[in-house]
Amino acid sequence: MKITLKDGSSKEYEQPMSVYDIARDISEGLARNACAGEVDGEVVDLRTIVDKDCTVNILTFADEKGKAAYRHTASHVLAEAVKNLYPDAKITIGPSIDEGFYYDFDAEPFSREDLDKLEAEMKKIIKKNAKIERFTMPREEAIKYMEERNEPYKVELIKDLPEDAEISFYSQGDFTDLCAGPHLMSTGKIKAFKLISSSMAYWRGDSDRAQLQRIYGTAFDKKDDLKAYLEHLEDIKKRDHNKLGREMELFNTVDVIGQGLPLILPKGVKMITKLQRWIEDLEDNDWGYVRTKTPLMAKSDLYKISGHWDHYKEGMFVLGDEETDKEVFALRPMTCPFQYYVYKNTQKSYRDLPYRMSETSTLFRKEDSGEMHGLTRVRQFTISEGHLVIRPDQAEEELKSCLDLAYYVLSVLGLQNDITFRLSKWDPENKKKYLGDDDYWNSTQDALREVLVEKNVEFVEADGEAAFYGPKIDIQAKNVYGKEDTMITIQLDCATAEKFDMYYIDQNGDKKRPYIIHRTSLGCYERTLAWLIEKYAGLFPTWLCPEQVRVLPISEKYGDYAEKVLAELKKNGIDATMDNRSEKIGYKIRETRLAKVPYMLVVGQKEEEEGKVSVRSRFLGDEGQKDLSTFIDDICKEIRTKEIRKVEVEQ
Repeated sequence: MKITLKDGSSKEYEQPMSVYDIARDISEGLARNACAGEVDGEVVDLRTIVDKDCTVNILTFADEKGKAAYRHTASHVLAEAVKNLYPDAKITIGPSIDEGFYYDFDAEPFSREDLDKLEAEMKKIIKKNAKIERFTMPREEAIKYMEERNEPYKVELIKDLPEDAEISFYSQGDFTDLCAGPHLMSTGKIKAFKLISSSMAYWRGDSDRAQLQRIYGTAFDKKDDLKAYLEHLEDIKKRDHNKLGREMELFNTVDVIGQGLPLILPKGVKMITKLQRWIEDLEDNDWGYVRTKTPLMAKSDLYKISGHWDHYKEGMFVLGDEETDKEVFALRPMTCPFQYYVYKNTQKSYRDLPYRMSETSTLFRKEDSGEMHGLTRVRQFTISEGHLVIRPDQAEEELKSCLDLAYYVLSVLGLQNDITFRLSKWDPENKKKYLGDDDYWNSTQDALREVLVEKNVEFVEADGEAAFYGPKIDIQAKNVYGKEDTMITIQLDCATAEKFDMYYIDQNGDKKRPYIIHRTSLGCYERTLAWLIEKYAGLFPTWLCPEQVRVLPISEKYGDYAEKVLAELKKNGIDATMDNRSEKIGYKIRETRLAKVPYMLVVGQKEEEEGKVSVRSRFLGDEGQKDLSTFIDDICKEIRTKEIRKVEVEQ
């Protein structure tokens, strides 16, 4: 048989060969580093026998698929360690993921001390260098095998497979796990690993199923790479908005108030208010929007017209019982049906379109309790929501305009390089979830695709991510842990206008149905604040800072002058405070730095006599003395232009 290798060269063998033996024949070094193989493009185990002409690629840790096999083997070592130390624990699944691996167990919660014990046990298992072997069983025999081992979750997984399926297992010493593979040749091949954390997870992601304990870990083939990754994780922890935002007193959560209902603290309110005023002025003055203010709740009648009652009721907070109450209300999960009645308040002609409505909307969504996280996944949030009622011939231009507005907003915030674009489409295999037929969805999806292509935007397409009434352009971003969230969305809706009897009078005097664009310019303010905290590690652009300047008198003698400086700063709209404590100036400077204030003004005898201030900043460090008026002019320009200055001074 002829084996074609990755570099185009070939080898011929007279008898069948395993992928591992082919690697050894190429070089002993390659075999030592081999994690898995590819045969005709399909990832296979190193033990796979090749018996015909094909292409073979040996995957090492340098390859993503090889890395996945390496880390999946580490997850099996973890599972063995858990069974050794906690024999009553039940094993479920343990896949590799982008940054490492995890394994879910039906067990008591694991503490950091437990993870340390498991790491020690894993090292023992790795040191034994047990050979990893693959074997198979018929389905019924496999079920019995796992029943005898009292592993109910594995039994359930096997029962979900076809009756004629051949079930594969991997054993390493005394431990055996149900698995499709691939795996390394032995446990001793794992060179460096670390258990990172543990958390709760639901069996098969279903909140109605068992609560499991998930252990996250990572593994590398070099200790230096593991060390670098752990240092990266430390930086992530410093940036994690859920930790840093609380330390900076931007927000907090309280158990008796509820999950997903954060308290935005005064400093956080100041930041969100700055964002909100900027967006509202931008939309109203520069982009042609009218501003609305609509109720936070409505009768179920409204949501039945819009379709939300049928398609989204489980995600809504419903007030009342349809069987016993005369009227049932629900907190609004979105603003669109309310704004439709703003549009309908007066008759519109074709000349009145596009009619662009925007609202700073507080919304409520019944998110799963297991999904709650800081400010990124909450049950009450505020959004820069808008709806454009347009003529069909205006769709392309207005969609582009919405995309331009979103990109402009992100650029001002310095976030434009941290985003990806997704065309979120319907799921044609589950048509009951959606309004409209195939032609409707194909045409609306094509319209959004054309806009993205014309704007030269790279994007991916995702089935099943559309709203029930139309496809979306979703602007995505990842948090510091790599989890992706939707930050801004632009949706095309050609179906809803008929439900609400929305129309305009065309040039011939006839009634015509408009199209609707649902969009956000900034998205959710809470989620954006989380994004900014992590992006800037709390060192925000000056215009966004809740405290932009702190005045530091050298001693109490200069308190009066410091007060005058503070008053002048505030008169010019600068968010400033004063530290008038009887502490040494060095201590005050360190405290100001830790508070991540961009500017501090030190004042003493010389400054008072000359009407100056000594400026220290996170950008240039000690900037020396300046006239107060000069400093005010400079910082006001920085705030007005929303300049993003490079941080030069270590905080």
